[in-house]
Amino acid sequence: AAEMAAPTMEERKACWGARDEFWQCLDSHGDDATKCEKLRRAFESRCPQQWVKHFDKRRDFLKYKKKLETEGYRPPDAAGKS
Repeated sequence: AAEMAAPTMEERKACWGARDEFWQCLDSHGDDATKCEKLRRAFESRCPQQWVKHFDKRRDFLKYKKKLETEGYRPPDAAGKS
């Protein structure tokens, strides 16, 4: 459907399931998307295009947040102040 009708519960579940499988694949392959192409295609075919964009951004954000939590973030201007 080209027009953006709200997805049904089944469609949402299919979309989230495909997203979770794709993300798990990325996690287990160190974010090597080439290893997860089939799952990526399933994810894109089951989710509205806007959702795919949103989830991609969300994953980047979550990865960034995790990186900050594991490596710690020190703002440059806080050096020298304790």
